[in-house]
Amino acid sequence: MGAGTAKTARVLAAIEHREGDRVPIGEFFWSSFVRRAREAIACGGGFDPYRHWDLDLIVINPNMDPHIRGIEVIEETTDRTRVRTGFEATIELRRNAPMPRFLEFETKTIDDLDRFTFDDPADPRRYAAAIDDQINGVADALNRGYPSFADRVSAYAGDFCIFGGVCEPFEMLWRIIGSETALILIAEEPARLARFVERLGDFLVGIARAQIEAARGRLAGLYVWGDVAYDRGMLFDPGYWRDVFAPQVRRICETIHEAGLRTIYHGCGNSSAIFDDLVEAGVDAYNPLEAKAGLDVVALKRRYKGRWAFNGNIDVRVLSTNDRARIRTEVLRKLNAAKGGGFIVQSDHSVPGTVSPETYDYMVALVREHGRYPIRLGALDEAI
Repeated sequence: MGAGTAKTARVLAAIEHREGDRVPIGEFFWSSFVRRAREAIACGGGFDPYRHWDLDLIVINPNMDPHIRGIEVIEETTDRTRVRTGFEATIELRRNAPMPRFLEFETKTIDDLDRFTFDDPADPRRYAAAIDDQINGVADALNRGYPSFADRVSAYAGDFCIFGGVCEPFEMLWRIIGSETALILIAEEPARLARFVERLGDFLVGIARAQIEAARGRLAGLYVWGDVAYDRGMLFDPGYWRDVFAPQVRRICETIHEAGLRTIYHGCGNSSAIFDDLVEAGVDAYNPLEAKAGLDVVALKRRYKGRWAFNGNIDVRVLSTNDRARIRTEVLRKLNAAKGGGFIVQSDHSVPGTVSPETYDYMVALVREHGRYPIRLGALDEAI
């Protein structure tokens, strides 16, 4: 069995509530951590954290920009860079700021949304051409010159379990019109906005279907990106989410399942008010389970045992202490959630630059040692 086949079997076993050989590990990394690791481990040379730590799961996103236009650099100085993207958004990245700032959206009103058009989700340029896009290129740093989706899938095929990615409608909506305007329109124009959300669903189902075809059988599933909460709860009425957004999430999940693939929903903050709805919509597993938002994977495993799998919840605040005793307690206690399958180890969002490479190495070593089935955690063992 090749490495990628074994890793895919390991990840799918976890999602399907089965015990594989050991608990799989996935991860996302902030650019600050990758830079720190590159200097410490590769002396500034080429460095790939997924290959270095031989992780199991990697997520590769295609171009999901509504308009396939690449990233236009409007201004670039030593302190900041301003860009314009295929979401028709102007975004600023500052050297000393952890995240980008959205400055302006060409789409401003509900009338603008009514007139908004999308480039074809099946356009082959999204999958076969190296065109910069907002989802892949604008985060805590500006990342340009990515190879095409197909080339990135090919580069990791055979060595990893690969998931593609597709946004859910709210994730697209706020990137098109801005978070504040999106929330105002939910309150002021709920019916007209619902019609636009349905059009977003059409576009995103097309993105899911086309990338599955472009990957030629090399995907095990798709991440569904959908931040709809903050650390204390939903950003808007859960009832409106159920009525308007949930049907589109269901359509996306059905499209993925029809291809024989699995779904992992990535939702930051605490969206526990809609957890049961996500299960009903066809989401197989949930990520990232932010500990700082009050989520605990062991408690959730007891509640959803055999019905929902989990991916994340290793508290980056604990990892950032670089205190091995605290990290050992955090990791081993969370491994209780892997009993009977159902858990993929990962940070509770992304690994920041405050975590040392040695600390991350230690975390991986702990999972490799104590995450083998049957799981025995000594003093940190808990009944599930």
